[in-house]
Parts: sequence; structure tokens; C-alpha cells
Amino acid sequence: MARSARKPCAAALIATLLLAACTVGPNYRRPALATTAGYGAAAAPPASDDTQPTLDAGADVPAQWWEVYHCAELDALVALALKHNSTIDAARAALRAAQEQVRAQRGASYPQVTGSLQPSRQQFANTLASPLANNEELYSLTTTQVAVSYSPDLFGGNRRAVESLQAQADQQRFELEAARLTLASNVVVAAIQDALLRAQIDQTHAIIDDNREALASFERQLKAGQVSTADLAAQQAALAQAQAALPPLEKSYRINRDLLAALVGRTPGEPVEVRFDLASLTLPEQLPISLPAQLVEHRPDVRIAEEQLHAASAQIGVAKAARLPNIELTATAGSAALALVPEFGSASDFWSLAATLTQPIYDGGTLLHRQRAAEAAYDQAAAQYQGTVVGAFQNTADALQAIWADGEALRTAEAADAATRRSLDIARRQLAAGQGTALAVLSAEQADHQSRLATLQARAGRYDDVAALFQALGGGWWNDQKSAVAAR
Repeated sequence: MARSARKPCAAALIATLLLAACTVGPNYRRPALATTAGYGAAAAPPASDDTQPTLDAGADVPAQWWEVYHCAELDALVALALKHNSTIDAARAALRAAQEQVRAQRGASYPQVTGSLQPSRQQFANTLASPLANNEELYSLTTTQVAVSYSPDLFGGNRRAVESLQAQADQQRFELEAARLTLASNVVVAAIQDALLRAQIDQTHAIIDDNREALASFERQLKAGQVSTADLAAQQAALAQAQAALPPLEKSYRINRDLLAALVGRTPGEPVEVRFDLASLTLPEQLPISLPAQLVEHRPDVRIAEEQLHAASAQIGVAKAARLPNIELTATAGSAALALVPEFGSASDFWSLAATLTQPIYDGGTLLHRQRAAEAAYDQAAAQYQGTVVGAFQNTADALQAIWADGEALRTAEAADAATRRSLDIARRQLAAGQGTALAVLSAEQADHQSRLATLQARAGRYDDVAALFQALGGGWWNDQKSAVAAR
């Protein structure tokens, strides 16, 4: 064939390869959000209660959302936990490993170059013909070689593999954000629990003191004949009951202190010297509420599920590309010298160029079923993603419902507390005036004690609800400068 005729053939072959260089498999798109997605009736506070916080629809969530409590000790403790907790360190290491896997897979898109040096000392049996011109049976041979191989990514199999690994790296990034959000929420809740248990212990001590004073009064009244021994025994039982409530509270307090130490990366032998008080915490008068599309964009668990779906989508392309033709180009060059050191010259040089086209013909259905398995894995990831989205809206609506319900509970608890205190004062004055009974005083005391503890529990519950809402909204990681740099 003439040289002029070969040129169009070569150009046609190159054009065919370029046209064939496509990326098979589905191009990933985020699943559409249902137009009816929302929070239902929970998205509006009760109209009859003006003590509830207002909602700012579409407002952004700050990265340091725990600062809404306006407690410097809490801010410092969360910062300490984010810096020293081993769970965060492990998540960062997992992210670095995933990013390195992406870089490693990208390397398959470039030519692979290897060099080798092989010195050897050989002896042939004298019954065989020597490979040398001088018929020597003992000789040295040194082979120096450079090999280059390149597989054009004709159908995008490697590009899809890189895409899948990149999605997995993004998943690890959101795993890190989820770990940070969970850790911050746990610290806030543990701090609120610390303040609540301190208040409950102090209140229980006050209740015990009240019962002791009442018992002393009953003893004096028994001597004066104003109460019976049965009344005195009932007051003694009330004191014992109040004292019995103290050890469980102290146990819970010590366990919670150990939890605070663990959250900041310390052992119980390295206690955290910080104290929290319910009075030092404040509740925001206005709370953000994300729009449905913002919630899907910002919730770490939803983004994790989405990246899993993205990775599964790319794996379909990897499986499809494995069933299509593949070309491998190789080139070698080197020299062979009859010595233990390399020599270079036209007589010892060698080289080769080769191209290999492979096409799976029969494999017992292995590649086909791998593609079908990848498609089934994608369907599984899609279902899990939809379930995670539904759970995210449910979780946020539940947090809002808790805010409204616990706000009403606090209002009624405070009203009940004021009423029981008035009732106890009246019962004690009536008993002193000889118009009431000791049983009425005991009943009023028990109601007063229960209302005090219920008010503390309701107040702490509202603080917990605010933390739960910020966690449900994603925690504002997208506004953190370090997270923004990591995303880029």
C-alpha cells in the first residue's frame, strides 16, 4: 500500500477512537424533591401561646449554633471537645484516606512508566547449544529496560471509577460533619443535664430541709397535743422518701460528669472543671427553620445517603465499560550487555511497540451479572436515600413539635408551681391556727415538691429541644470557614 493511502487510514482510525472515547453509564442527578415535602402543622407555633419563640423561615443556621445559649463556659467546652475528641480525629483520617484513593485512581488515566535493571550470571549445560556466538557456557548478562504502557479510557470506565471514589470521599467529608454535629449536640445536652442535675440536687436538699423543719414542728405539736402519732409517722415517712430521692440524682450527676470528660477526650481521672447552671443559659426568642430544599442540601445524613447513591450510579458505568473493547498500548526500549554493568550501543539496544485490542466474548455471564448487580445496588441506594429524606423531615418536625409541647409544659408547670406554693402556705397557716389538719399539710408539701422538680425538668427540656432543632437543621457546617475550604 502506498504511503499516501496509509495516511487516510490512520486518520480514520484515530477519528474512530476519538469518537468511541465516551463515558458510558448514567450521568448522576440528584433525585427530585416532592413538591409536597414539608414539616406539616409543626411549622407554625401555637397561635394561642405568645410565650413560644417565633420561626424565621429560610434563615441561615450559624456554624457555632450553640452560642445561642449565651454561655461562655458552654462555648469553650464545645470548642475543647471538637479539638480533642478522638471520634473527630478518626473521621478526619478516614477523609484523608478517601481523598488519597481518588488521587490514586486518577493515576490510571496516565501512561505507566517502569524501569528495570537485571544483572545475571548464567551457565548452560554443555549438552545444550550456547546462545552466544563464542559458544561460552558461563557468561554474565545485564538487561536494562524502560517500559511504557497506556490504556486509553475509551468508554470512561476509569472516569466512572474516579467519580465513584470521589463520591465516597464526599461521603466521608459529610461523615466528618455529622460527627462534629453529633459531638457538639452531645456536649450541649450533657451540659444542660449537668445544670439540671445540679438544680435537682439543690432542690432535693431544700425539700429535705423543709421536711426536717416540718418534722420538728410536728414533734412540738405532738407534745402540745395538736397532732397525733400517726401524723408524726407520716411526716417521718415523707422525710425518708425525700432523702431516698437524693442518691439516684447524685449517681446520675457523677455519670454525666464522666460523660463530659469523655466528650472532650479525657478520662474520669482528668475531670472537666466547669459548672453549668440553668440560670446561666438563655433561650433564643427567634429560631431558624430551613426551607425543604435547604434541609436536603444541609443535613449531613441526607448528603451521606446522596453520595452513596452517586457512587452506586458511577459503578454502573464501571460495570458497563468492562463489557466493551479495550486497547492497551505498550512500548519497551533497553539494552542487553554480556557484562555485569549495563552497556549502551547500537549493537546491544532493543525496542518494541505493540497495541492490544481486547473484547470479552464469553465469560459465563460474569460481566453482565456484575452490571445488573450494580444496577440493583443503585436501586437500593435510591430507596435508602428517599428513606433518609423522609426521616430528615420527620426528625425536624418532631423537634418543632417538642418545642411547642415543652413550651406549653413549662408554662403550665410554672403555674402549677406557684399554685402549690400558695396552697402549702395556706395549709401551714391553717394548721398553726388549729383550723387545718396535718394530712392536708403533708399532701400540700408533696404537691409542692413535685411541682418544683417538674418545673426544673420542663425548663431543661426546652433547652434540649433547641439543641435538637439545630441538630435536625444540619448544624450550620456550611458556614464554617474550615468546612468551606475542605469543600473546595
